[in-house]
Amino acid sequence: RVSISVLAVPRMRCLQSPRCWSARTSVPLSLVVTWLYLGRVRGMAWRCSSTTHDGLVSKLRSGGLFSNDRVEQALRSVDRGVFVPFSSIETKYEDAPQRIGYNATISAPHMHAMCLELLIDKLIPGNRALDVGSGTGYLTACMGVLVRGKGGKAVGVEHIPELAAMGRQNVQKSNPDLVQDGTVVLLEGDGRAGAEEHAPFDAIHVGAAAPELPEALVRQLRVGGRMVIPVGPEGEFQELLVVEKDAAGTVHVRSETGVAYVPLTDRAAQWKE
Repeated sequence: RVSISVLAVPRMRCLQSPRCWSARTSVPLSLVVTWLYLGRVRGMAWRCSSTTHDGLVSKLRSGGLFSNDRVEQALRSVDRGVFVPFSSIETKYEDAPQRIGYNATISAPHMHAMCLELLIDKLIPGNRALDVGSGTGYLTACMGVLVRGKGGKAVGVEHIPELAAMGRQNVQKSNPDLVQDGTVVLLEGDGRAGAEEHAPFDAIHVGAAAPELPEALVRQLRVGGRMVIPVGPEGEFQELLVVEKDAAGTVHVRSETGVAYVPLTDRAAQWKE
């Protein structure tokens, strides 16, 4: 069992700039969830939304959601529009969560940008990254762009087989070089167990809220590595935690911001055929 040190820090606003502000924080969570599953996310769209891929990335940067040039390069290299199968031309580049089928969603672009920024110094060529709940493969591909070279690998784990297959198809369409050279690997499985065969990982992103830190993921985090994971109860706001493992194997945890994610669960609970 690992030793964990919790660092309490002031909670920051999820948004870094009023340019990307919306009324999301004043909307009851129950109503947010209802809108989300009805597909009525347009009413929640952040002001970073655009009608083009490049426009979205530019607004995210000017809005203060990220500042690192490598994050921008990764976001521009992977067209998010390829990874949102049920969105129209008008909604592909909205800064809002979007449905991807099987009772699943893809996180809003501002959250993906924020998480990449938090992990960026661990996402370097030659390193290994894990994306838990990879969905249609978007963030796994972005991580792949950043770790490519020197044997770097980005592993996505998705427990819905159809989504795992869709993710492989999407990355092949958007960034075929990442598939051909083995940089991106998309697996079907329970992401809560990680991907032991590819561990340890320098960077781990978890795209759904766990009730507590999953021990398997903490164990698979490399010494010196970092994990970004939402933790908290289902149906309520959670904390986006930044988890780091020092040279002595001690795990340090701090809260980055308050968030609202769907729960990290199993296939049976998420999708009943």
